Amino acid sequence: MTLPVTAFVAAICALMLLVTAVDTVRQRLRLKSAFGDAGDAKLISASRSHGNLAEHAPIVILLLGVLELSNAHHKTLMAVGALFLLGRMAHIIGLYTPSEPGKAPLGRQIGVIATWFTLAFLSAWTLWMLATLN
Repeated sequence: MTLPVTAFVAAICALMLLVTAVDTVRQRLRLKSAFGDAGDAKLISASRSHGNLAEHAPIVILLLGVLELSNAHHKTLMAVGALFLLGRMAHIIGLYTPSEPGKAPLGRQIGVIATWFTLAFLSAWTLWMLATLN
């Protein structure tokens, strides 16, 4: 396989998207709500965990693929991909964790930091490779 890191991260993201989509539908069926969040905390958590992953996963997978095709360091790509997946899992758990108003649960905080670090690192690495290899 040409892109094993990218394929692995994409496959795990797809499974996480499936799980969060199923839970979103389950919450909608529970509330009989086809649209919106009905002000229900469980539906909000389910739909935001799905939506947030869907917002961030595509660009990370794309950047991983571009770097992997550019023969970037394999173990570093694996580490960054693992960090992203762990961060996304922490974020999903954090969205389901009850918290006091105005304070994000620790899992959500870890997930945000891991995701932002991953995006910044992969973006910088891609730009550096463009600047130095072409």
